[in-house]
Amino acid sequence: MIILCASPAFATDLPRPLGVDDFIQPDPAQARLGQLLFYDPILSGNRNIACSSCHHPDLGTGDGLSLGIGEGGQGLGKNRTAGMGEDRIRKRIPRNASGLWNLGAKALDVMFHDGRLSVADTYENGFNSPAEEWLPEGLDNLLAAQAIFPLVAQFEMAGNPKENEIAGAVHQRIDYAWPIIADRVRHVPAYAAAFVRAVPHIETSEDITIADIGNALSAFMVWEWTSFDSPFDAYLAGDITALGPDQRAGLKLFYGKADCVSCHAGSLMSDQGFHALGLPPFGPGRTRRFDPMVRDVGRMGESDDLADAYAFRTPMLRNVALTAPYGHNGAYPTLEGMVRHHLDPLAALDAWTPEMAALPEVPWLAGIDFMVRQDTREMARQRAAVTLAPISLTDIEVDQIVAFLDSLTGAGAKMGRLGVPKTVPSGLPVDPRVTD
Repeated sequence: MIILCASPAFATDLPRPLGVDDFIQPDPAQARLGQLLFYDPILSGNRNIACSSCHHPDLGTGDGLSLGIGEGGQGLGKNRTAGMGEDRIRKRIPRNASGLWNLGAKALDVMFHDGRLSVADTYENGFNSPAEEWLPEGLDNLLAAQAIFPLVAQFEMAGNPKENEIAGAVHQRIDYAWPIIADRVRHVPAYAAAFVRAVPHIETSEDITIADIGNALSAFMVWEWTSFDSPFDAYLAGDITALGPDQRAGLKLFYGKADCVSCHAGSLMSDQGFHALGLPPFGPGRTRRFDPMVRDVGRMGESDDLADAYAFRTPMLRNVALTAPYGHNGAYPTLEGMVRHHLDPLAALDAWTPEMAALPEVPWLAGIDFMVRQDTREMARQRAAVTLAPISLTDIEVDQIVAFLDSLTGAGAKMGRLGVPKTVPSGLPVDPRVTD
């Protein structure tokens, strides 16, 4: 047998295997509580969308769409619609719903496509976040902090101004909304009792805060979607038979000729850095108040550094085969398409067509969906930001890299541990399972 780990053809050493000690160890009782909250629409402004609506296990912990349909939409995945009448959506979610795999990794220190949440002491509360100094105290970890932001995002879960008290509070100051959400939860008897049982410092329902809710959501996501039991992980641990011939060839390319490891480095398969890949732009963009152009400048929107223009965070790759479509805006429906884009970004950008985007029809937004592509100056700026040099691979070699990426799927990834509850304490409907 050939032990590829020792092959001199690799441009870099393979990472060490991941293990239990690489991850936060969640409390089981808090994880069970977080499971109910994750699937409960009570956390949304209009009580019509849950965390699971955009991060569902049947869809690889994403939503199966390029750009999501948030508050006001109905259904899951490709069958999700944009709502009707006054309740219909006002805007697509500007970026792709990321998968939730391995977000409890202790080494992870930045989240969101643009890195707007990170571990730092910028505001003397342990995090650099959009809430700045108003971030609630008591959050256990980075994932707990991340979990509370979609709850107060207008087009994700909060809703529009004048629709509900949460949306109204957000438009005064972001931290005004979180106590209202916590108050909702504490007035559900089953939640109040569960928090008292699961969280040592909570003695009565009045003690429940948004930080406790974030911590419970974090515990659930870590409990449910920590994954390092893939064939690749077995290979790293010494089982040289865990990968098939094409997967071994793809691994050799990934860590050698194709140079994927220059960004997807280390045991988490991410350098946690930001890179401009020139992905085909579309959608409403993530604009700022002083920059209302239909575009997404990526990391620069957070850093205000021109060097970060159009750069996005390198994703981790465990279970990547489950999380289509790919890219910060879901531009590519297949892993093959995403791999080919990396190999020659500008050529792929020229060859891309709007039909490749998974966008449920929304007639009243159709005029803006691809508007950015008509802006020749903006397109030129995005092209100029790309620094990846083309790499020439054969079709067979591309297939081998895709085969290797398939080997990153965990044996238990599709099963989960707690699963989807049939009911939640609020009595609100739980999203149906995806059956096709």
